Formats: sequence, C-alpha cells, structure tokens
Amino acid sequence: MQQKITLKMLPQEAADDAAIKNLIAKTTGKNLAAVTGFHIHKKSIDARSRTIWVNLTLNAFIDEPFHERSKQHFNFNDVSKADKKVIIVGAGPAGLFAALQLIEDGIQPILLERGKDVRARRRDLATLNKDGIINPESNYCFGEGGAGTYSDGKLYTRSNKRGNIDRILNLFVHFGAEEKILYEAHPHIGTNKLPHIITAMRELITNCGGQFLFNQKLTDLIIENDAVKSVRTFSGDIFTADAVILATGHSARDIFELLHHKNILIEAKPFALGVRVEHPQNLIDNVQYHCDTRGEYLPPASYSLVEQVNGRGVFSFCMCPGGIIAPAATAPGEVVVNGWSPSKRNNPYANSGMVVSVDEKDAWREFKKLKGFKGFENAGDFEHSPLLLMAFQRMVEQECYKAGGGNFAAPAQRMVDFSLRNHSSSLPACSYQPGLQSTQLNEVLPSFIYDCLAKGFQAFGKKMRGYFTNDAIVVATESRTSSPVRIPRDAETLTHPQIKNLYPCGEGAGYAGGIVSAAMDGERVANQIAIILGKG
Repeated sequence: MQQKITLKMLPQEAADDAAIKNLIAKTTGKNLAAVTGFHIHKKSIDARSRTIWVNLTLNAFIDEPFHERSKQHFNFNDVSKADKKVIIVGAGPAGLFAALQLIEDGIQPILLERGKDVRARRRDLATLNKDGIINPESNYCFGEGGAGTYSDGKLYTRSNKRGNIDRILNLFVHFGAEEKILYEAHPHIGTNKLPHIITAMRELITNCGGQFLFNQKLTDLIIENDAVKSVRTFSGDIFTADAVILATGHSARDIFELLHHKNILIEAKPFALGVRVEHPQNLIDNVQYHCDTRGEYLPPASYSLVEQVNGRGVFSFCMCPGGIIAPAATAPGEVVVNGWSPSKRNNPYANSGMVVSVDEKDAWREFKKLKGFKGFENAGDFEHSPLLLMAFQRMVEQECYKAGGGNFAAPAQRMVDFSLRNHSSSLPACSYQPGLQSTQLNEVLPSFIYDCLAKGFQAFGKKMRGYFTNDAIVVATESRTSSPVRIPRDAETLTHPQIKNLYPCGEGAGYAGGIVSAAMDGERVANQIAIILGKG
C-alpha cells in the first residue's frame, strides 16, 4: 500500500534516504524491509528554535514495489499548418507559456522577441558588467526568457488562485529542471541552469511548427474597426494573426508610450522602489540558524522582512541567498540593480531588495518639487497621466546614475551610516561588478523613500539580531519590482476594453509578479483565446 505521512527530521537525517526509510518504518510500525521507497511531496525547514528541523511530507510505499514518480504528460501538437495563428509579443515566461498552451490547443504561435537568444544575450550582459556598455534590446530585462532568465529563476508564488502551479512546475521539469522544484517550499532553478531550460522550450515551439523570431521589436499596432489586424516591427516587417498577446514585461517603456500615443487606454499602477541590501552570507546564516557555522546539510539562509513605517509598507523583495547584485538597466544613463543566485547559491554574499510602496500622489509630489521630469516638462495635466509613475521611476534611476559617476557604477553606503546619515569613508566588498561610489543616499533618493528605509532597517535589526550592521551595504536603486503601468483588460474575455483581439498579459500588463504567476497568466490568456477561436 501507499501511505501519506509527515516526518520531522534533523537536516543530516533528511539528506539520507536510509534514515528516511528507517523513520517511515518506525512511524508506521512496519519492518524496514516492508518500506520499498518514497516520494517527497513537500519539504521545508523550520529554523525557529536552536534545533533546526526539516519537515517532510511523503508518499511511502509499504509492502508493494516502489515505482518512480510518474511524469506529467503534455500533448504538444504539430501546428505548422494550423488555420489559426496568434502573435505573442515578448518571450518571457508569460509569452513562452502562452505559446506552449496554444500549441496544445492546436494554434500556431508567432513569438516576436525584441532581444537575442539566451546565448547571445549572455555576451551582452558580460559587456555591461565589465565595460559599462548597455544594449537597450539585450540586457538583464530584455531577451529570450525575459527578466527572470538571468535574475535567478525563483519559482515561489502565493498566486495559487490564478492557475495551476503544479502544472507550471511540471512543465519546467519536462524541459530539464530538477524534480526537487516540485516539492521544495521555495523552489529555485538558478541563473546558471535556467537558460538551458528556456532553450529547450524554444526548440519544442519551433519543432512543433511555431515561429520564434529574435530582434523583432514591436513598433506599431495596426488597428482597423477597433481590432488589431497586424503588428509592425522595427525591421519594417508586418505580421498578421487572429489575436495578439502583449507580454512585453515590466520594463518595456516604449510599449507603454506607444499605447498612450495611440490613445489606447493604460493606467498608472502603484509599485515599489528602494535599494538592494547585501550582507555576508555567513552573517545571515548565523542569525537565521543560531549557529557560528552553517552545517553542510543546510542551504544558505534567507529571510523575509516587512514593516509599516510612516503609514506605508517597507519590505524585502527577491531575496537571493548566496547571490550576486546585477545591473538591470535597460537604457544608457540609468542605474537599476537586481539580484540573482546560481543553483548552488554558493556565493559569499546574500542580497535582497528593500523597497517602499509608491503611488501616484507620491510621484506627483516629487514632480512638483522638481518642476518636471525629463521628457514631461510640457505634458499638460501630468498629474493624471498614466505615465506618471513610470516617469518617477525613470527619474530616480537617472539620479542614481549621476550619483554613481557613470559607467553604471552604483551609489552605495554602509547600512548604519545610511540610517544615521553618516558618510561611509569606505565600503565593504560587494558582488556588484560595475563598481560602487560612496554616496550620501539621502541626497539621491526621494525623501519619503529614504526616511522609510532608514527607519525600516533599524526596525528589521530588532526583529533579526545582527541584520542592522555596517558590514551590510546599501546599493541604489531597486526600481523594477513590478510594472508602473497597467494595461486594462476585461475580467472575463481578457481582451483590452477598447481593442478587440488585443490581450494584455503578464507582469508588463500588471497581472503577474514573478515567473510562475506570469506563466500562469500566459496560459490563462492562451486558453481564453483558444475558446474564442473555437479550439478550446
């Protein structure tokens, strides 16, 4: 028989299959020989006390032959001659998973990606990190796989009502991810492994007859009778299909500007902005695991922090144990930082975004204080512009670039110095390759952002002893947490309320936050299109 059981084990025991089988036998009252194997369904670490435990939920095979975990089957069709076609603008998780779903539904996807494939994209990232030269179409945000490909591959999401999380994770396993992502509490693939998985997805899409085209930046939507008929790209090519999925990501400012120029409804959307904080990983391990040295059976420790300061939320975002801070700008003259970890999370630093919620009132207040943002000085009633928050985001990034001194060096300060407004005469070692410039960040960041962070760090230090230290470095600015613009859509049809056949999708449209939620949104939109086209 098969029996579902829950076990509580020491980390070294949970890493030993023989120890797990012994405890299964003891828990069920069976002989060890009767336990033929097990599948792990859930695995989490409980580090709340001095003794650290690993919690396992298992499916144990008792008195019957063990068989390997059955893999989920996916029915990918040949769509090379399909009578229905859908254009997908953007090859991030929303676009990729929309394409895979369309293929299962017998519809041909035409994927248009402004950037390069993952291998060519890697060279552009190296040039950015080492030489301070950015390719606006191929960087940490733009290119095959989207922003998530080279920023970690975290798969944890709370969006369990938006779609089938297990299906998304099983699709990742189908394309090469390790099975442990199916049961770990905070599944993670790693930036070193995700590109191979993305490549496998592209190869399946093209082998099934889908089109996957690079260096095809969208420049216009051709609309007739309030419906999208085709799209035009920078190369001058025109593509026609039965529907268009707009899955361009949270940093495609040119798309927001295009829609606004064409009087297609978009809305300003609150987001969060702040800094990235980096500690020595062993410091975080010591704090979280209550030990001097992390044992070999424990992963590098992470944390999640939130505090209300001055009536608004201050919280950690995209925490990367054993990670690296990376330059995530998409244009010259702006500094944006993000974080990522390799699959082993074995770098000596731990970093996390620390951000503050921002709304339209905040941005308008800064606009009046500065008497205009670059490019919007004569924008009329800018207070109610849907691009207001995007302009605020851009303004902070440009201020950080100037403070860093150029070549994507980032302004930075030690944490305690930051909170007390002290000058940092030196900076600790940091993983950010383009370099740092010691800066009084209270003179760079908007005052309401700085004040909340300064108080927030001190509050976090009381919650997490050792966190508030000058051994930590604060690097500005973490600004691409989510899209500052929402592209509205009908709740039932998922189409834009003005434009038929146009389907806003994923993070860039304001309907997802992370790889898995974006992938689920891509599937949801593709399913809806299949129903409308008579294929669902």
